[in-house]
Amino acid sequence: MKVAFATVDGIRVNAHFGQSPMFAIYKVTKGGGELIGLRKLPTILNQDEAGRIESRLEVVEDCTLIFIMQIGASAAARVTRRKIMPVKVPPGSPIDEQVKRIVEMLQGKPPMWLAKVLHAENEAEGASVDGSHS
Repeated sequence: MKVAFATVDGIRVNAHFGQSPMFAIYKVTKGGGELIGLRKLPTILNQDEAGRIESRLEVVEDCTLIFIMQIGASAAARVTRRKIMPVKVPPGSPIDEQVKRIVEMLQGKPPMWLAKVLHAENEAEGASVDGSHS
């Protein structure tokens, strides 16, 4: 699965969703996590809140989880409607530690919220291709 981290420096989760200048995107599996890239947002002067939220949603739309310091209620609602789970973490949390935690959760018994997200992701990826629903 792909995981986004709201970041200013690419090293720590240190940005609010609506003000994040970029998102570090990682591919995370039971085997580990790897940085796919840093997706920077263009600076648009005088962009309203709805525009800021929408531009960030477009950047992370292929992600399953998004780690942020903070997210407003309206942005959180829009993120979850896109089937992306926002995860608030303490400001300055190192991204590599968060990736390691996700890998450990995937290797063990994932918490209920992560199990639901993974189940939804599997359904979306075509669990119906072979007609079975496990």
